[in-house]
Amino acid sequence: MILVSGSIYAQVEKEKDTLDDQPLIMFEGDSIAKKAIELDRVIIFHKLKFKSKEDRLRYYILKRKTLKVYPYAKLASERLTTLNERLDHIKTKRQRKKYTKRIQKYIEEEFSAELKKLTRTEGQILVKLIHRQTGKTAFELVKTLRSGWRAFWYNTTASMFDISLKREYHPEEVQEDYHIEDILQRAFAIKRLEEQPSALDFDYLELTDKWDTSSIEKK
Repeated sequence: MILVSGSIYAQVEKEKDTLDDQPLIMFEGDSIAKKAIELDRVIIFHKLKFKSKEDRLRYYILKRKTLKVYPYAKLASERLTTLNERLDHIKTKRQRKKYTKRIQKYIEEEFSAELKKLTRTEGQILVKLIHRQTGKTAFELVKTLRSGWRAFWYNTTASMFDISLKREYHPEEVQEDYHIEDILQRAFAIKRLEEQPSALDFDYLELTDKWDTSSIEKK
C-alpha cells in the first residue's frame, strides 16, 4: 500500500510539474496571465439544400427581407430595455407617464419613416423578429406603451395589409421561422449582422437537427 501510495503521489506531482512548466499567455487588455485559451463557440453550418428552384428562390427572398428588417427589431429591443431600466428609477407615476410619452414620441419619429417603406412580408417578418428580440409581441408592446384600444386599432389596421401584430416567432414549430433563424445565425457568424441574444428559449442546433430529420421523413 505504501508503494502504491508513493507511486500515485509521484504521478500527481509529475502532472503538477508538467502543468507548472506550461507557458503563461498574456492577452491584450488582461492583467492576469493564463495557461489556457478560451475559445468562442463555433457553429459548423450544414450545406443548404433545396428541393426545387422555387424553394431556393423563396429562401433567398426571405434572406434579403430578414437581413433588411433585423436591425429594426434589434433597435426596438434596445429602446425597450433602456425604457424599462429608466422607468425603474422613476418613482412617481406622473413622472413615469411623462417619460414614457417622451420615449413613445421619439420611437415613433425614429421608426415611422423607415417602416412605411417596408413591404407587407417585410413588415410581418419584423413583427416576428420583435417577438424574438423582446419576448413580447408587437401588439403587447403597443398595448403597454399605449392604451388597449390603441393596440386593437394598430392590429386591425395591420390586418388590412396582411400583418398581424400578434404574430409570434416559433422556429421550433414553423419552418419559415426556422429558415429566418438559420439566416440570422449565418449572418451572425460572418459578422454581417451584429448579434443580439434572443429573449426566447430555443437552441439553434437542436432546431437544425429537428428540421433536417423532419425533411428526411417527408421524402
